[in-house]
Amino acid sequence: MTSQQVRRRRLLLGAMAAAPVAFAARARADNPFPSRPVRIVVPYSVGIGPDVVARAVAEHLSRKWSQPVVVDNRPGASGIVAFTEVRTTAPDGHTLFVGDTATLAVNPLIHASLPYDPERDIVPITKLFHATLAIQVGMQSRFDTMAALLAEARRSPGKVSYASFGNGHPMHVAVESMARAAGVTLLHVPFRDGGSLMTAVANCDVDFTPLSMYTVAPMTKSGRMRALAVAARTRLRDYPQLPTLAEAGGPMVEMHPWAALVGVAGTPPAVVDALQRDVVASLLAPDVRSRIEGAGFDLAPLTPQALRALIAADGAEYAVLVREGRVQRV
Repeated sequence: MTSQQVRRRRLLLGAMAAAPVAFAARARADNPFPSRPVRIVVPYSVGIGPDVVARAVAEHLSRKWSQPVVVDNRPGASGIVAFTEVRTTAPDGHTLFVGDTATLAVNPLIHASLPYDPERDIVPITKLFHATLAIQVGMQSRFDTMAALLAEARRSPGKVSYASFGNGHPMHVAVESMARAAGVTLLHVPFRDGGSLMTAVANCDVDFTPLSMYTVAPMTKSGRMRALAVAARTRLRDYPQLPTLAEAGGPMVEMHPWAALVGVAGTPPAVVDALQRDVVASLLAPDVRSRIEGAGFDLAPLTPQALRALIAADGAEYAVLVREGRVQRV
């Protein structure tokens, strides 16, 4: 073989090796993400916290992508039915799910036959936000301070009551974490909706509930409810007079229920990266940020790796509550 033939052979082999790369690049260019409307499934009713955030982000992404981004509300069953449907969709980033502490960290602990496995079936994208809960009581409550409430709980185990949205809900596990740290046993009273829950607490039919200051603002302004302490390391900027749990005589426990955006396992890493980048940019956009913070939430974007670590850490923390019977398996 002559030297000229050798050079030709090398050029041909080089072109053949480059062809798949060039084809893949053309395919990506021909099929940019998103290539069709994107659906964000929210396992809550319209107007509830995760829905408010999802809609703000969806509007921003629609403008950025020049594709419709539709929020699909599928409330009920602790998000189980909603995510069971999502996990059957194509893993291409066009169907997303807003999960939270309950759906991603607690449900696997309390459901013996859960039809999904967060470790296996999801791909984390980013944490969206977290809320900060405060211990709320009726204005005529028998408890003037957090210390008095816990003292009564120690004297009368199982007699001091609290309201939440049910077994395994973030409110439920938050209070049981506090009770465990304080060494007390409380009476859990579940409710189906926020209106009846707040009415029961305002009327002192139930002793307390953990809700954000923004959620109870109308009740506070009307003189029907008041807060004893905020479950955070530091006082709230907008409520500097409200002590933290530790300052009020309680344990150093934080109550920060969160929500996150996840996709279907198997979604290509490049699509996950693009989603994380664009969603975080949307969260930080001034108009979106003002809507989220105006609803009383703190922005808290994370990398996919950090979100997976958060889910695992919460699962380990709440597993103790399940083992001890503070949160029931179903």
